[in-house]
Amino acid sequence: MMWHNKTTQQVEDELDVDLSIGLSEQQVAARLEKYGKNKIAGTKKKSLMAMFFAQMQDTLIYVLLAATVITFIIGEYTDSIIILSVVLINAIIGVVQEYKAEQAIEALQKMSNPQTMVRRAGASQEIDSEDLVPGDVVLINAGRFIPADLRLIESSNLQIEESALTGESVAANKDASVVIDNEDINIGDRANMAFRSTTATYGRGEGVVIATGMQTEMGKIASILDSADDTETPLQRRLDELGKVLGLMAVGVSVLILVISVFQGRDTFDMFLIAISLAVAAIPEGLAAIVAIVLALGVTRMSKINAIIKKLPAVETLGSVNIICSDKTGTLTQNRMTVVEHFTLVGNKTIPEQVVKSEACVELSADEHLMARSFLLCNDASIEGEETGDPTEIALVAYAQKAGLIKSKAEVQCPRIDEQPFDSERKLMSTLNQVDTAYRVNIKGAMDRVLPLCTHVLDNGKEVAITEAHQAAFIEASTAMGKKALRVLAAAYKNVDEIIDPKEMEKNLVFVGIVGMMDPPREEVKDSIAEAKKAGITAVMITGDHPDTAFAIAKQLNMASERAQAISGSEINQMSEEVFNKEVLNYRVFARVSPEHKVRIVKALQSHGNIVSMTGDGVNDAPALKVADIGVAMGITGTDVSKGASDMILADDNFTTIVHAIEEGRNIYKNIKKSVVFLLSCNLGEVITILVAIIFAWPLPLLATQILWINLITDSFPAIALGVDTPDKEVMNDKPRDPKESFFAGGVGFRAIIGGVLIGALALVAFYIGLSEEGYHLGQRDIPESALAHARTMTFLVLAGSQLFYSLALRHESKSIFKLGLFSNPYLVAAVVFGFALQIVVISVPLLADAFKVQPLEMQDWLIALGLSLIPFVLKELSKLFIRYEKM
Repeated sequence: MMWHNKTTQQVEDELDVDLSIGLSEQQVAARLEKYGKNKIAGTKKKSLMAMFFAQMQDTLIYVLLAATVITFIIGEYTDSIIILSVVLINAIIGVVQEYKAEQAIEALQKMSNPQTMVRRAGASQEIDSEDLVPGDVVLINAGRFIPADLRLIESSNLQIEESALTGESVAANKDASVVIDNEDINIGDRANMAFRSTTATYGRGEGVVIATGMQTEMGKIASILDSADDTETPLQRRLDELGKVLGLMAVGVSVLILVISVFQGRDTFDMFLIAISLAVAAIPEGLAAIVAIVLALGVTRMSKINAIIKKLPAVETLGSVNIICSDKTGTLTQNRMTVVEHFTLVGNKTIPEQVVKSEACVELSADEHLMARSFLLCNDASIEGEETGDPTEIALVAYAQKAGLIKSKAEVQCPRIDEQPFDSERKLMSTLNQVDTAYRVNIKGAMDRVLPLCTHVLDNGKEVAITEAHQAAFIEASTAMGKKALRVLAAAYKNVDEIIDPKEMEKNLVFVGIVGMMDPPREEVKDSIAEAKKAGITAVMITGDHPDTAFAIAKQLNMASERAQAISGSEINQMSEEVFNKEVLNYRVFARVSPEHKVRIVKALQSHGNIVSMTGDGVNDAPALKVADIGVAMGITGTDVSKGASDMILADDNFTTIVHAIEEGRNIYKNIKKSVVFLLSCNLGEVITILVAIIFAWPLPLLATQILWINLITDSFPAIALGVDTPDKEVMNDKPRDPKESFFAGGVGFRAIIGGVLIGALALVAFYIGLSEEGYHLGQRDIPESALAHARTMTFLVLAGSQLFYSLALRHESKSIFKLGLFSNPYLVAAVVFGFALQIVVISVPLLADAFKVQPLEMQDWLIALGLSLIPFVLKELSKLFIRYEKM
């Protein structure tokens, strides 16, 4: 229903309410029953069981569960329990982390419901905003939140700050008396309406509730979010791809072993056990749990820099982002109008940047000081204690305060006697203040309205008759400020001997000067954008503000260099989807856009294969936050809807935190890759050890239990330690990963194969040496169990030892472990020591030695095994010399 098209009387009739009295208690009760509470429905929470099963939706997990069932069927209950434990631990870690994140978000969003002043049954009363119903008459004054969508029925100089809904930082003027004929007019131009989650900054008014809860404009945007499907993150896609590849490998190896065994005449059941064990060995069972642990620890580190991650994979996704789409107001800027330039006939001055950013004082000339005083006295805002009033007026009070003028003291010294309030048609405000025994009129307003009212001008402390040259100078200064997208306000005054009629105030004035103000960029954002650019990440501004204003901010932040890089929503409307998708990469600023435009922009950027992050704080940002690969909401200024739609929340509203999050995400992905290379190398080494022996009809170098022990126990701790390796300080020098890049790209697969072949070959060498010491060779038949146990013990030790040492060399692809610092990752050192300790215990403790069919070794054998185990580490460290040489 188009309420802005209706007259006040039509609204009264439609809602069946006497606006002068308000609703009765009976009407309120009936409507509350019909329409429900005035609140936005949150996303339905997942139960713990639903969270648990969501963690199980992974190909790798499916393969592991299949292996659990098979090992249980064939009677290997210990193996079944171990594999199932890994799966359950992985799921539990994911559920706990997701639940903790949801709890943190709830705590962040938990705010007391604002109270609302209403007229009911002829009396004014304050109620909880959730209890509002359509037809309620809401009383509005400066500083009040608008609790529902209202059709204004009365207004007096009412201004409402609507940036949460429209993206515009300048408050909108409201007029209850107008009736708007255009049905399709933008929300920001509906002057006779007020919308939920906005704030009255100036004047007063009354409005009748026409929509509550999900029927409000904010609620409609919230409902859009429910229709958007969540997509898999890049990490989830890559791990799923990895699971499929390894699953096929496992099946292939098992089938190959069984086929060869049949031709060789080996015992079919024994070989079936080996085939299953080897299939399990081909899959890094610990990978899923390790990834969850690495991400959980990354989330913990993120929380320490004020970033709340709602879902584990979001950290990695942010690390792969190559385009950041950011809202302007409150995200790139301070959402705080500030005077940055002033002009009088004494001269044009830009206020020093350090003064703008701080509470430092600014030195003003006598003319500038008088101008600041006029702006201060002709002003209804206050910044002492809690800031109240229109953002523009707050900026003028802050400007005067930096010149040493305190509003409360000025009002005592020069009390206001009378006023002519601001009027959107006049674009002026006038006050009459007492100054000692006389009076002074102070005026502020748009320059094109103030200048024609002036007969004199202040020139270096003297009032002189205004000339065309004076007027030209002020017009030129105002134009220059306008080109910088500054909002210009002028000040004038006149002295009178007695109290005059308000209608006489705005005549025969003395023009003083003008100020230019803007919503300045956040102090740290420029450096953050530069760092992002260095890392190959493009920052794009998407805002509801005017194109010139948006481009001016973008230029200051080095996001855009020329005006052609800015485009407005109306221009986007004129483009077909095909043309817009083709041209979208040419723009850095998208201005005057609606929520639908934001979604269209994000999708257009994604159509080029980009991974897109969207940051924002307003309700108008929420649909785009949901559609983006990762949505980042502001925790302090952000609305509940934007937080609900996001993947990550910045508790400090600091844009710089996003860059830190990108760095964290890249390091996490890098560390996960290290773990994957390590686990694949280890598992491939185990597969090669068995497969080669079977192909050449040699005795089996390892038994099923030995394979599973190394695979599930010895490998896991170094893999976890690699996953939490110290961050690479140079990671932001790299370009973002290609979104289509395989998990095995960049030589990952080749390195894993080389490592696996080397480890497998050394294990076979150890098996050969062990048999030789007992007087046998690989091709012999009927080798005694004692000789095989000795050779298998050597193989068992070398296979585990070579993997443990190899993990140390995998910390960096080109930097030596000694340059990184051998003990700079104490977890990895501890994992290696612990791994060797486990091997020693298994071999030395009789009960365990019998269970794993191994036997104690002589010192000579220990030394041989140690020497063979060091070879992969040494070769990997030597290869880094060649890599560093090639980079020189």
